[in-house]
Amino acid sequence: MISISRRFLLIAAAAVGITPPLAAYAADNGAVATVNAFYDTLLQAMKGGSRLGFAGRRDLLAPAVMRAFDLPTMTRITVGPEWASLSAEERQKLVRAFSDYSIATYANRFDSFSGEKFAVEPKPTPSTGGDVIVRSKLVQPKGEPVELDYLMRRAGDAWKIVDVYLSGTISQLAAQRSEFTSVLRQGGAAALIQSLREKAAQLAS
Repeated sequence: MISISRRFLLIAAAAVGITPPLAAYAADNGAVATVNAFYDTLLQAMKGGSRLGFAGRRDLLAPAVMRAFDLPTMTRITVGPEWASLSAEERQKLVRAFSDYSIATYANRFDSFSGEKFAVEPKPTPSTGGDVIVRSKLVQPKGEPVELDYLMRRAGDAWKIVDVYLSGTISQLAAQRSEFTSVLRQGGAAALIQSLREKAAQLAS
């Protein structure tokens, strides 16, 4: 029989008491790392500005957006209950159109650099269902910081963004849902796909 000393047991118990749960540790590292990696590329696009042009910024940002955001889940959430009635082909085309629109939005809005920086809180806030919220701010040389928070969900071995909250409260998906639902009910999936493509084209012009 192996003899385990009382001192060893006390040390082990203390170690258990100070070691964070594995899931929490993974969320702290993975979710925050996802946001930081996205911001690194976003800053590159901003610094490239007019030199890159819209097309250059879009091409730079596209892989980063695809890695950081769970775009299929975001599309489904934004479409809402109507998603269940769509065909597999319609869903695929909607995800693609929504993805292109999302990438174009970032390429359009973050088109210059004036000393801005992103500050990401190192510890996520637990949310429902195992999700977490990563809180961050866009710090500007002039003006108040802009709060940008991300609802994160585990997707396989990665943590991905499933919603964005402006000023900590305004859900991007909730803001889009009423418009998406209205277009779907009036013209079906084809109308929504066309609407998203037109929006992306307008952002590029």
